[in-house]
Amino acid sequence: MLDATGKALIEVSGLKMYFPITAGVFRKHVGDVKAVDNVSFTIYEGETLGLVGESGCGKSTCGRAILRLYEPTAGAVRIDSKDVLAADANTLREMRPKMQMVFQDPQASLNPRMTVAAIIGEPLDEHTSLSKKDKLARIYELMDQVGLNRDFANRYPHEFSGGQRQRIGIARALALNPTFIVCDEPIAALDVSIQAQVVNLLEELQDRLGLTYLFISHDLSMVRHIADRVAVMYLGQIIELAPRDPLYLEPLHPYTQALLSAVPEPDPEAEKSRRRIILKGDVPSPANPPKGCNFCTRCPKVMDICRQIEPTFHEVQPGRYVACHLYQETAG
Repeated sequence: MLDATGKALIEVSGLKMYFPITAGVFRKHVGDVKAVDNVSFTIYEGETLGLVGESGCGKSTCGRAILRLYEPTAGAVRIDSKDVLAADANTLREMRPKMQMVFQDPQASLNPRMTVAAIIGEPLDEHTSLSKKDKLARIYELMDQVGLNRDFANRYPHEFSGGQRQRIGIARALALNPTFIVCDEPIAALDVSIQAQVVNLLEELQDRLGLTYLFISHDLSMVRHIADRVAVMYLGQIIELAPRDPLYLEPLHPYTQALLSAVPEPDPEAEKSRRRIILKGDVPSPANPPKGCNFCTRCPKVMDICRQIEPTFHEVQPGRYVACHLYQETAG
């Protein structure tokens, strides 16, 4: 595990991803779904940043916007000091090999009409001019790296289990030797017995190939295992960002406290004394977020200022950032 003192590989600042809401015969623009709203963070070389939050908070949209699979509404994303969002089509194509994605559902992200060799080899067709022999050698090398039998190269995705399909997706993501991979809930669709195998594979590949990950998940136990730092997202905004151990031992934001209180303890004695923080009410709509703090409608520690003024996301301890009025006084 790394500490965040190395070179910044990914710099995200003020990222916004709004989806327009239209109404009427003329499709008049009447509002926006603020899926990602003013998100900023940095990921260092060789690091894994965990991005957690409940379903619908904007985690996956954030990951896709960073890779420009969606066109963001505003903000800047730099990968190795190159601006992804300002790049034209040709420049973006040249940058693509460096940034890849492992998708959530291995069934949906693999073409059922293509063999394993064709799926893993597709990025090589698009971005390299390897001979047929060299390409096949590279495909076999990638299959070896992710633990797939070479004899399976001419089989189709439906012939594999969920864990094997995800390994195919990981091999495809590695084909062009990327430096940065967005792992969008790569274990969510897998059996519990297979999840640890896939996470261990990702860690092993990171150590061997020097990869940098944005690991998106709602499984807090798995994020604790794989991440160096953790960002907590709520209703399109990052509300807390901290190194893994301090965040799990002493969460600062009331929402993070509630999230972590729901994680079961393996020790029966500790489980007996675990106190759940039950949040009342539902998550507000990202099309109509509350005034002030996004979390004010459900926060057990809400104050009057929370309903009026949006808290700033700032550093409250070395390396620890939080957006909460409870810590505004401590801002430098």
